[in-house]
Amino acid sequence: MPLFWKPYKSDVTQFIDSLKQRDPQLEERQRQGRALLWDKQVDRQAQAEQRAARVAQQPYVYHTKG
Repeated sequence: MPLFWKPYKSDVTQFIDSLKQRDPQLEERQRQGRALLWDKQVDRQAQAEQRAARVAQQPYVYHTKG
């Protein structure tokens, strides 16, 4: 191993590191954006009620009964 060997960093990793250096609040804004859509509390009772109220679909949806 050479004396001045550096570990490899891909172009993508270098790009992300440069973004983080230019904008220190980037990760915090990403966490806030994720919290808006993904990090939600699930109401298990409401979810169970919705599943119970679901009506089964007919095998052929364009055929009317009658």
